[in-house]
Amino acid sequence: MPAPAPTLGGGPVTTLAYLGPEGSFTHQAATGWSSDETTLVPLRTVPEVFAAVASGEASHGVVAIESSVEGYVVPSLDAIVSAPEVVAVDEAFVSITFDAFVLPGSDAPPQQATAHPHGLAQCQGFVDRHGLLPVPASSNAAACRDIQPGQVALGPPLCGELYGLTTWEQGVEDFAGARTRFLLLTRRDAVSPRQDEAPATWRSMLAVTPHLTGPGVLARITAAFGARGVNLSSLITRPVKALEGRYVFILTVDAAPWSGDLHEVLRGLLDAGDSVKTLGVFPSRGELDRTVDIDRVPAGSVRSGSTPADLDRGLLWGDEGREVDRGGEPRAGASRAGEPRGDEALRETRGGEVDAS
Repeated sequence: MPAPAPTLGGGPVTTLAYLGPEGSFTHQAATGWSSDETTLVPLRTVPEVFAAVASGEASHGVVAIESSVEGYVVPSLDAIVSAPEVVAVDEAFVSITFDAFVLPGSDAPPQQATAHPHGLAQCQGFVDRHGLLPVPASSNAAACRDIQPGQVALGPPLCGELYGLTTWEQGVEDFAGARTRFLLLTRRDAVSPRQDEAPATWRSMLAVTPHLTGPGVLARITAAFGARGVNLSSLITRPVKALEGRYVFILTVDAAPWSGDLHEVLRGLLDAGDSVKTLGVFPSRGELDRTVDIDRVPAGSVRSGSTPADLDRGLLWGDEGREVDRGGEPRAGASRAGEPRGDEALRETRGGEVDAS
């Protein structure tokens, strides 16, 4: 992992809070933002990390925000959405691999697997293969530190030596090459926007909350970005707490709020009556591969060229032979039920021959 440096402001990284204990994947991310003058402070929970940054107890904090296997880390996402004093100023990616550890001298097969919920999910095949009962822990490193007899702990390879454990099996993750994205946090009032930098070098996380919902609301919001040529690379929703059917839209875009195009988008959303909040602005590292291999799409997905039967099965759009427009009439070039189609019609009108001229 490259050693990133905060470029949006927030001052030097003097005290860095992270989800501990030592040896966690978050600890690995934190070391990339630390120097000889940085004090690393392991904390027990994500809310504690946000509280330390908001209060000034820590100059910065580190939290996991997104797994390439399990998606967004909901506690971190909800915390940054709801924290008025905290903003993200950098991001980094850590490669994720899990080893399975047991206590030294353990002879009996383990009955339980303990790890962070995301860790358990990323090693589901291993857990199922050995018939283990999942036991969630506050972090993968905490699972290794606090392992009990009869348990196998799933965590970063360095936890074995760090906590004096025996490696039971290596590389037990379901998907090789997985990565987790981490955010560097600081106080919002410590940030100084770098308006001298080229807009294309930045990525921003935004929270948009429409106050009036109904048909077309999401389309209106996303169209605002497209109309100004601002690339929208991620979209996720979180509920407005205790209000059914009301959502906060969290968007990641390839621009900075001070750039002309995104600035105009944000102004337009405000004028439309939406509430908007910048959750983070950080340099784009150009590390994301924008392509998706066909074997990674959801099973049962269909594409152009799929058979009519597969299209009907995958899309559930009704009779595979039906081709109608929105008014209920056959589309141009489509035949009604029982009528010949295409070359068949030509053959009937021309005695079975088709003029290719």
